[in-house]
Amino acid sequence: MIENKENQDQSNNTEEKQEPKKGPISEFLSEQGLDHTISESDHIGIEIINVKPQSLIEIVSALKKYGFNYLQCQGGYDEGPGLNIVCFYHLITMGEEYTTTSQAKEVRLKVFLDREGDLKVPSLYQIFRGCDWQERETFDMFGVNFIGHPHPKRLLMPEDWKGWPLRKDYVQPDFFEMQDAY
Repeated sequence: MIENKENQDQSNNTEEKQEPKKGPISEFLSEQGLDHTISESDHIGIEIINVKPQSLIEIVSALKKYGFNYLQCQGGYDEGPGLNIVCFYHLITMGEEYTTTSQAKEVRLKVFLDREGDLKVPSLYQIFRGCDWQERETFDMFGVNFIGHPHPKRLLMPEDWKGWPLRKDYVQPDFFEMQDAY
């Protein structure tokens, strides 16, 4: 019996990881001929679509026409030292369609940027005005430059601040040495 369990565990370990299944939003983007890849849906079933920076405006515009009329959240995160910086966008449907269903339609877009490469993403300000401060915060904390943003400056940190405080490879300056205590 123990031997059968070990064989079963080995067969489970050797199974190849399956590609994530395309959801309805990814299918729509494919029908429109828009270049993207998909990741596994999150724990509550929201589709996660990976987008290249140069395709972001076109894909977001298509999704807005498809009914995703509200940018709920834009942000960034660092996957770790030597790994990618990620910009994410969480779009939802608001309005009549939202009130007639028990659950809003939602999708999350992710743009993966090589931390050693060009950290530039087109700004969505022309499509969603509400991303103004969200993009500025992502710039301020991670160093992602949003091309076409009308106010590309720091939001939380002083203008002369050096570095990007939420990056995992950030080294905090030692303020105590810079201060004159007497």
